[in-house]
Amino acid sequence: MSAAQTVTPRPAELGRFDGGGQLMRLAGAVGVVSLLASVVAMFVGSKEWQERAAHSYLMAFAYWVAIAVATLIFLAIFHTAKAKWVTAVRRPLEVVASSVVALAVLSIPLYLVLDKLYVWTHHGAEELALWGVNEVQAHHLHFKQEGYLNKPFFFVRQAIYWGSWILVSHLLTKWSRNQDAEGGLKDIVKMRKFAPGVLPLLALTITFAAFDWLMSLTPLWQSTIYGVYYFAGGLLSGIAVWILFTVNVFHVGHPGAPVKEDHLHNQGKFLLAFTAFWAYIAFSQFLLVWAANLPEEAPFYSIRMGPAWAPFSIALILLHFVLPFFLLLSRDLKRKPRAIGAVAAYILFAQYVDMLWLVLPNRYPGGLHLVWTDLTALVGVGGITLAYTLWRLRAGAALPVKDPYLPEALRYVQP
Repeated sequence: MSAAQTVTPRPAELGRFDGGGQLMRLAGAVGVVSLLASVVAMFVGSKEWQERAAHSYLMAFAYWVAIAVATLIFLAIFHTAKAKWVTAVRRPLEVVASSVVALAVLSIPLYLVLDKLYVWTHHGAEELALWGVNEVQAHHLHFKQEGYLNKPFFFVRQAIYWGSWILVSHLLTKWSRNQDAEGGLKDIVKMRKFAPGVLPLLALTITFAAFDWLMSLTPLWQSTIYGVYYFAGGLLSGIAVWILFTVNVFHVGHPGAPVKEDHLHNQGKFLLAFTAFWAYIAFSQFLLVWAANLPEEAPFYSIRMGPAWAPFSIALILLHFVLPFFLLLSRDLKRKPRAIGAVAAYILFAQYVDMLWLVLPNRYPGGLHLVWTDLTALVGVGGITLAYTLWRLRAGAALPVKDPYLPEALRYVQP
């Protein structure tokens, strides 16, 4: 059956989505065990080991939060643009965005180990010397940045971030589910009026979250484009997760699948576009630092371009941009569920490599040293987040069955 011949399934035919139950239970069980192992490692053993385990957790946490919040932003963008074709594949976006609730709970272990991650939480010359901060740098840190980088204000900002993300996600998901039951235009009008107003809020909160969690690892170095860099990687990964959900939830390519290759093709084009966007932002940040040539900005890149980290930096360019960019130029690949799914999974791997590059050189300039907590933290936070996302997906239909634009969305054909 061609995409043009596709008819809208009746709600009775779709019913509640009941797939993914086994994966949900497995992801939850493995996630809990891995999370417990990671949390224990942050409080047991030598001081150096605890700090390294804390960095593992930070990387995993920042990685998964970027995906969830970027997906929420993408959902708001689609409502703002009044895009109709997205209606057919909107529900996976909604449930991935709703995982900010689970991630808010998973932020607690991170907040318990701030002293093991951030130099700005420490005071005293001897204590700061252990972090490689001399007397002049300490003066700059505590007299010029202490008004922003202090624990009370840090936690106030965290409350604003999580409150904003949870509220926006809750309302967009609630109105979408209400429409499943009631139909009509009332709820879609609410979403399309609400989304444009919250986009600036979402953009600002994810930017400042990037400053707080990642850029403040090196508080004496700043980049005004850093938040955009973090968001670009998160949005790229969010699209990859969206594609994987689309392929596996709707069984694209199988006879009778409600979602066709045309929808997948559009998602693949977004994946290509934001692969290029990530590279553009990465180069822009480097170019600005290189052109300014300021002593306080140079160390960030001098470490990453030094002998210990240069091979990793070169590999990141090849892995995160060159290879996926040229693969995604293929129109046929973007229309093949298995092929585009494999590229999406690969991009998720490349994005975690980028997170390693962002976090570890700050504290470990001697080179890459992986430990088992890198894996357990990634699987722990990711497993629980995936289990929660599948649980939300199983709470209703996989399609917005009474959305008035669904028939047109399912008939969508690439122009």
